[in-house]
Amino acid sequence: MASVHTALPPEIANNVIRLYRECLRRARYVGHKQHNTKLVVGMVREQFKKNMHEKDPEMIQKFKDDAARGLINHIIYESEKIVGRKFSGQSSSKRLK
Repeated sequence: MASVHTALPPEIANNVIRLYRECLRRARYVGHKQHNTKLVVGMVREQFKKNMHEKDPEMIQKFKDDAARGLINHIIYESEKIVGRKFSGQSSSKRLK
């Protein structure tokens, strides 16, 4: 199965610390917009701390993929808000009917 984090720049996706920092940046951004920064940042920190002692390379890759998927989903969500349309889902011909 292909790794999800290949959509992110390799300097972020291959480095757990950089991935963690980018997740925290996104959490602060989302938290600021929704006025619950402490809660969202705390959730990110909790997930990383919970898994920080994992030794199994497959599980570590799964956790990295999950974090990368969350970042990618947020980037897509923000892009859709800017553009004003969804990037995934039905084609334009199906929406016109």
